[in-house]
Amino acid sequence: MSGKAIYQTVGLAAGLALATLVARQLLTLLLVLVLTIILSLPLAEAASRAERAGLPRAAGALGALLAGTAVVVVIGYLVAPQFVEEVKAFAQHLPSILTGAQHYVQQATGLKTGNLSAELTRLVQSYTKHPQGLIGPLEQIGVTVAVLIAGVVLVVLGAFLIAVNPAPLVQSSLALLPAHRRGQALDVFERVRHAWLGWMTAVGLDMLLLGGLLFVGMTLIDLPFALGFAVFSALMTVIPNYGSVISAIPPIISGLSESPGKAALVLLVYLIVNQIEGNLILPLIMARTVDLHPAVVSLGLLVMGALFGLIGVLISIPLMSLAIILVQSLWIEPLEASSAPPAFESSP
Repeated sequence: MSGKAIYQTVGLAAGLALATLVARQLLTLLLVLVLTIILSLPLAEAASRAERAGLPRAAGALGALLAGTAVVVVIGYLVAPQFVEEVKAFAQHLPSILTGAQHYVQQATGLKTGNLSAELTRLVQSYTKHPQGLIGPLEQIGVTVAVLIAGVVLVVLGAFLIAVNPAPLVQSSLALLPAHRRGQALDVFERVRHAWLGWMTAVGLDMLLLGGLLFVGMTLIDLPFALGFAVFSALMTVIPNYGSVISAIPPIISGLSESPGKAALVLLVYLIVNQIEGNLILPLIMARTVDLHPAVVSLGLLVMGALFGLIGVLISIPLMSLAIILVQSLWIEPLEASSAPPAFESSP
């Protein structure tokens, strides 16, 4: 290989390495920006209502922020201590739970699952002892727990400032576009705002209702760790398609460790609650969200999970809805308008 080729190879490798670092930083900034805008939406809604009532926008945004914080603190105070204790107790009892479940599985299928039981125990106990591992790939780009906490503070502060005075952000965004595109951009902004507010409302109410119904159902059948399983299932509602399936596995295994009948009751509870959720709760509270095909959701979850881990999964639906709205506004709707047959006026 000639000296020129060697220099070109080294230069290409250095360029790719630099591009990877820049891309990761840009993706992190995109994540922070999206989280900030999502949080600013309900604050801006409260600020606008306060403005219509003759109050300063800052008062409405601050009131909404304090109210939201109070709700989170109260729920955390009532639920978090017992949830943490039940998670730790479940992790400690997991070997015996898996042994009991394994006994019935072997009786029914003849399969030996000893290695799988050991691996599951090791995995669960590793996360109970080191929960910071849930942030996954974020650690690989230098986002530690301390940086994450500082980032949350900055996101909340930024969301509050945007909610108080959103005009500069909107105007600076419109200034990047040609004048004839700005009306279309405002329409996109409004559609995204409605979709994201609907998504936030749906997720919040769904978590409360689903968790409450599951807690009642599992308490009625006397399943241990009912609160822990209910809270875990409620948190998993943010993962579309897969969250309900994943969250049902631990309680079913716990029920199976007692008897196949108890496992069947747990499965019945989850099926009933998910039917109520899918046919009653979600249609009522998700009317303003953008419909997404399950295949699109699955692909988006994989991509966002690979980029940002758990946090990426949490905001996958807003980003996918944004993409769908942009495609509809910039491509599908103009295409349909151009291909529509001309309207003919009727003769007098």
